Amino acid sequence: MTRIRQPQQADGLYDERYEHDACGVAVVARLDNIPSHEVVRLGIEAVANLEHRGAAGADPETGDGAGLLLQMPDEFLREIAGFELPPAGSYGVAMCFLPTDSAEQSELTALLERITLEEGQRVLGWRDVPTDDRRIGPTARASQPTIRQLFIGAGPAHDTDQDAFERKLYVIRRLAEKAFEDRMYIASCSSRTVVYKGMLIAYQLDYFYRDLSDERMASTFVLVHSRFSTNTFPSWELAHPYRMIAHNGEINTLQGNVNWMRARESQMASELFGEDLAKVLPVVRPGGSDSATFDNVLELLTLAGRSLPHAAMMMIPEAYRGRDGELPPELGGFYADLADKRMSTALALVHSRFSTNTFPSWELAHPYRMIAHNGEINTLQGNVNWMRARESQMASELFGDDLAKVLPVVRPGGSDSATFDNVL
Repeated sequence: MTRIRQPQQADGLYDERYEHDACGVAVVARLDNIPSHEVVRLGIEAVANLEHRGAAGADPETGDGAGLLLQMPDEFLREIAGFELPPAGSYGVAMCFLPTDSAEQSELTALLERITLEEGQRVLGWRDVPTDDRRIGPTARASQPTIRQLFIGAGPAHDTDQDAFERKLYVIRRLAEKAFEDRMYIASCSSRTVVYKGMLIAYQLDYFYRDLSDERMASTFVLVHSRFSTNTFPSWELAHPYRMIAHNGEINTLQGNVNWMRARESQMASELFGEDLAKVLPVVRPGGSDSATFDNVLELLTLAGRSLPHAAMMMIPEAYRGRDGELPPELGGFYADLADKRMSTALALVHSRFSTNTFPSWELAHPYRMIAHNGEINTLQGNVNWMRARESQMASELFGDDLAKVLPVVRPGGSDSATFDNVL
């Protein structure tokens, strides 16, 4: 019997079912909650080890992006700021990516200071972030911003309530973003965390940002990211982490969710934000990537009073339909209340395949019998298991006794797209 010639097969611990990742992410944290420079150093080592999960273009020294989010390094900043800082939690740091033109830079820094004062907070001072661009590529250097930190002190109405101060810092950032549009970018503006990131390769991060090599730079945790840009061009501002997340993958339902978010804004209300809520709309900053958009919404949900786990469950609900008896009723009800009617349509005429989670082969080329698919199905194995479990209860007036002859529905060894096609 002649068989179709098979491509190279997976070997060892590799399992193609789990091959739906792109960027590299890692977290380092101390369980005793004591800040240390060791955590920062291990975070830098972790992201350097994730270089293979990032990417570079024709310029091999310019990366798609790398970055690090850490706890506010209060002791370090207090020693190097050059001016007096209030107690930890009563000041925030805005990490600003500014244009290199001095006149435009002065205009934008003055604008940010004015908004800060108008919102009842104090301008403590600016700090130039020391950087070394000798090891980054010419593409990254050509678009490299001037990086400065604005220190913002809590005003009288917020200096005893850090959560309220954090919301006010968010309002300041959103007002500034709407005022200067894309002429300036604020990587983080918080009293709790600070983000160091850029259009870098993972191993360049601590060489470029000299702060990260300082022994006084300490944190209880770091979140690191090495970016593989798949649906946007690389840029300094689109490097991860964002203010809340570092993301590995793609969000294929992006535009529908953006539209739903915009539609809800006319009905939004918040006791915590009060009249400030109108100042931050629209929630989603135009021009952001899928990850940046997700971060925009998650940030608002948490600042409006939800815990991070609560907000994350709203943003990424688990499968709950048809699971009566498996999920607690209150959990199923929670997800049901959040459910939106979403519709996704596509017309596939021709297909050129980019294989991401299987080896290329003749039979795995598209189109299949019913579809041509662009993307990945990250819930594949769970759906396959559910399909197999349902087969014992299947019945069809049209198929009759023939139904048993076609089982199992899903042909083993197929890609995510082939599996979808089998069921469709």
